[in-house]
Amino acid sequence: MKTFFFAFFLFPFLLSSCIVSKKKFDDILAQKIKADGELSQKNKSLDSANTSIISLNDKIKRLKQDTSDLAADSKATSKKLSNLSKDHEQLNSIYKTLLNSSGKLNRDVSQQREQLVNIQESLDKTRRQNDSLSNSLLERERKVKELEQVLSDKDKAVTDLKNRISNSLLNFKENDLTVKIKNGKVYVSLSEQLLFSSGSIDVDKKGVTAIQQLAKAIKDQKDIQIMIEGHTDNVPISKKSEYLQDNWDLSVLRATSITRILTKAGVLPNQVVPAGKGEFTPLVNNDSPQNKQKNRRTEIVITPNLDELFKILGN
Repeated sequence: MKTFFFAFFLFPFLLSSCIVSKKKFDDILAQKIKADGELSQKNKSLDSANTSIISLNDKIKRLKQDTSDLAADSKATSKKLSNLSKDHEQLNSIYKTLLNSSGKLNRDVSQQREQLVNIQESLDKTRRQNDSLSNSLLERERKVKELEQVLSDKDKAVTDLKNRISNSLLNFKENDLTVKIKNGKVYVSLSEQLLFSSGSIDVDKKGVTAIQQLAKAIKDQKDIQIMIEGHTDNVPISKKSEYLQDNWDLSVLRATSITRILTKAGVLPNQVVPAGKGEFTPLVNNDSPQNKQKNRRTEIVITPNLDELFKILGN
C-alpha cells in the first residue's frame, strides 16, 4: 500500500508514461469513501464519549449535593429524636408521680398518658425515619466514593500512560515532539519536520523510529482508543493531482501513513482512527513562517475506556 501512495504522489511526473486503470481508480475511490464513512462514525463515537464524560461529572456533583443534603437532614432528625427522648423521659416521670397522687388527679393522669402515647408513636416514627435516612446516606456515600475511586484510577492510568510515552520518546527534541494531558486524554504532538518532507505523505526514517517507539509503549494497552489527526497550515498544496486536491487530502493521507506504521508495530487496528483536520484547527494564527511551522503537525490523541464508569452509573 505504501508503494501505491508513493506512485500516487508521483502521478503528475509519470503521467506521460503510466496511465492508472479505471478499475484501480474505482477501487481507490471506494476505499476513500469507506474511510470517510468510518472517520465520521468514529468522530460521532468520540463526541458521544466526551458528552458522556461531561454528564458523568454533572451526576457526581449532584450525588455529592444530595449526600450533603441527606447528612443535614440526618443531623436535624437526630436532634429531633434526642429532644423527643427527653420529653418522653420527662412525661414518663410525671406519669409515675401522678400514679402515686390522689384520685383527683386521675383525669390529668389520663391526659398525660394519652400525650405520652402520642409522643411514643412520634418517637418511633422519627426513629424509623432516622434509620432510613442513615441507610440512604451510607449508600450514597458508598456510591460517591466508588465513582471517585474509578475517576482517580482513570486519572492515574492516564498519568502513568503519559509518563510511559514520554520516557519512550526522550531521545527526541522538545520542539519536534511533545506529550501532555488535556481533558483526561494524552496528546502526543509531532512536528512536520520530524515526520514528513514538504508536501509528502511518506514518513521520514526519523519519524518512523518515533512512531515505532510510541507503538512499543502503548501496544499492550487494550483499554484505549487512538485518534491520529493530521494538521496543515493554510498554504495551498503546490502539486495537485487527481487524488490530492487540497490540505484536507494531504492531512488525511498523512494520518493514514502514521496509522499503518502503528498497526504494523503491534497496535490493534480497531483501536486506531486516522483523521484529517486540514488547515482548520490551527494552534496559532498562520501569520508568520514560525507559526505556520507550528500548525503543520500530527497529533495522536489517546483516550481511556470509560465502560467501568458507565457500568457504575447504570447500576
